[in-house]
Amino acid sequence: MEQIPLPSPIHYELILQLLERQTMSAVNQNPDLRHQVNQLIITLRKAAVQQKRLEEICKFSSVAIDHRWSINHHAEKAAAPD
Repeated sequence: MEQIPLPSPIHYELILQLLERQTMSAVNQNPDLRHQVNQLIITLRKAAVQQKRLEEICKFSSVAIDHRWSINHHAEKAAAPD
């Protein structure tokens, strides 16, 4: 079976840090916006946990994972000279 492409876990961390450190402080005075940002943070944390579960299932099933750093990762690999 071909490797399963998944986002690199660092992507979740980067977005979460941006939302928690900068976005949240920027909307601190607006309760509605603060609530929406908080919901987004919760959703991203859930997505990161769900991906971790998927990775564990893949590992248990001996399915390889290819953590991608960009959407063009596969094209970059294919275009690279040997």
